[in-house]
Amino acid sequence: MVEFRFYSKLDLTILVGRRAKNSRQLLEGLRYVPESSIYFHTHKFLLQYHYITPVPPNDFAQWAITSLNDDVLGERLSSVDVVQYDSLAALKESIIRVVEEHVSENGSRRECPPGEEFHFMASQAFIIPTPIVVRTLEEFAAHLEHVSLNSLYHHMFDARLRLGRGENDFSAWFRGIGKEDLAEEVRKLDPYLHTLEGLRKRLEVLVRRHA
Repeated sequence: MVEFRFYSKLDLTILVGRRAKNSRQLLEGLRYVPESSIYFHTHKFLLQYHYITPVPPNDFAQWAITSLNDDVLGERLSSVDVVQYDSLAALKESIIRVVEEHVSENGSRRECPPGEEFHFMASQAFIIPTPIVVRTLEEFAAHLEHVSLNSLYHHMFDARLRLGRGENDFSAWFRGIGKEDLAEEVRKLDPYLHTLEGLRKRLEVLVRRHA
């Protein structure tokens, strides 16, 4: 039987060296920064507010609403559905397109107050193997409740987008051991609609159903 090892991670937040005080500068920054910055600003809420569902909007939308006082841009950015994208490149292009259209239609006259500029950031991830290795669905379900939220986040979110694997690690493993139906159920889950603890419980229910 193919084994599955749970991994966890630590993140080091870094400044990218770009900031914006209006929508045009936000657009310029979006075009310049690496995809890791897009991932940071669309996903950091998931770990910071893992007990809230649905999670708050992405950083770009939050800044447009609270600092730029531009509700229209904020709503447009909030409507970008991250779950639809299998690559950071596609997600980045979609966000850029939203801001491009807004700047084209409305200009960039609004500026945030001094000290409230948008600072582009990213994070460097350090992936750490855990001692938890499983070989069956029964073992997977038994250990799932004990792994950290960082581990759950890594396998469900990082694997699909940040690491560019196209699907989460759990679905890939289920598929590899011949559990195609379970793999599809987990792949089709919208993880952004759950808290991380809620996601853990939902995964456990699905796995035990197929064990």
